Amino acid sequence: MTQISSGSTPASTPKPRRPRPQVMRLTDAAAQRISELTSRADSEIVGLRVGVKNGGCAGQSYTVEYAHDVRPTDEVVEDKGVKILVDPKAVLFLLGTEMDYKADKMQAQFVFNNPNQISACGCGESVELRPAQIDG
Repeated sequence: MTQISSGSTPASTPKPRRPRPQVMRLTDAAAQRISELTSRADSEIVGLRVGVKNGGCAGQSYTVEYAHDVRPTDEVVEDKGVKILVDPKAVLFLLGTEMDYKADKMQAQFVFNNPNQISACGCGESVELRPAQIDG
């Protein structure tokens, strides 16, 4: 009896996917402040939406606003019990960023420690960012 080969080759095993890096991380102070803000809001808040917009003397600025829902395109970051929703257009500019919260006698604000930041204006309201360099 002659055996006929089907001509098919064994299926190759797909390479395991590299874990996706977390876009942002939060300090304890930022997580605590986000928790305070979302718990005392007048309406249902799922977290804060963070993004980047064009404008200002350095070219770009960070945006932070209440998020009432999770959009299908949002990059969801859950860290220290709170949720940050990152605008998909801002992901490459925010990759590796640490979000902090600083308060002193004169002001209180979220501060972004961003490795993709090239420069900032003197008033601190705007920044110049470059997209993150992604290896292979």
